[in-house]
Amino acid sequence: MSFWDGLRRGRAAQFESGSAATNAIALTKRHPVVSLNRQGAATGNLRVNLSWRMRTSDIEGRSRQSGLLRHPFKMFKPDVVQAHTQGVVNVDLDIGCLYELTDGAKGVVQPLGSFFGNLNAPPYVKLSGDDRFGAPSGETIYVNLDHRESIRRLLVFVYIYDQTPAFDRTHAKVTLYPSNGPRIEIELDERAPQARSCAVFSLENVKGELTVRREVKFVYGFQAELDRLFGWGLQWGRGYKSKVGDR
Repeated sequence: MSFWDGLRRGRAAQFESGSAATNAIALTKRHPVVSLNRQGAATGNLRVNLSWRMRTSDIEGRSRQSGLLRHPFKMFKPDVVQAHTQGVVNVDLDIGCLYELTDGAKGVVQPLGSFFGNLNAPPYVKLSGDDRFGAPSGETIYVNLDHRESIRRLLVFVYIYDQTPAFDRTHAKVTLYPSNGPRIEIELDERAPQARSCAVFSLENVKGELTVRREVKFVYGFQAELDRLFGWGLQWGRGYKSKVGDR
């Protein structure tokens, strides 16, 4: 076995093991499901964070290619990771959550319409706020799993509010931080240039077992289309955000 074969195999093993090297579980098409119960993480507050940045190829574009021709040694320098700001990319990614409780109650938690939810009362889902300017912390939803017996299913989604579709220009990631065990990462790495919404993952309570399933299904409409796709049955109308600073 050559040195390069060993290197490639080592990287593959590290990627597949995931949690050993990075203390994270990556949900992929090949491995889309994880049980929170088996991770010992079915209690406490589950933190769900959305973050994104501009793809480096779009930030630097042709200027980097021409720069490499003039300065070939720049290819050995790592790319500078630039934050996602309105000055860089004209897009406002929002996170939301459709919920269905065991008593039959259904609804949505999202910035649009100022449906910020409640952590200690139904629906036991709370949005921390609305990031409109690409802060490094992104947007976060909290789920109170101490009331898991009241939660039947959740669907966490991401959508682009009132801007040009740009999922293909952003590198977005949703990360789940359970109260115990490794974090769970879901990359929105499929190119869907005209999509406006994406169902990221579902969380289902089946006989007390909480299962997280990677969905990553892009649609060309908004919440109503996600509703139809997953059979929620809500009535939707045009919604608007409050002005910055209002709540």
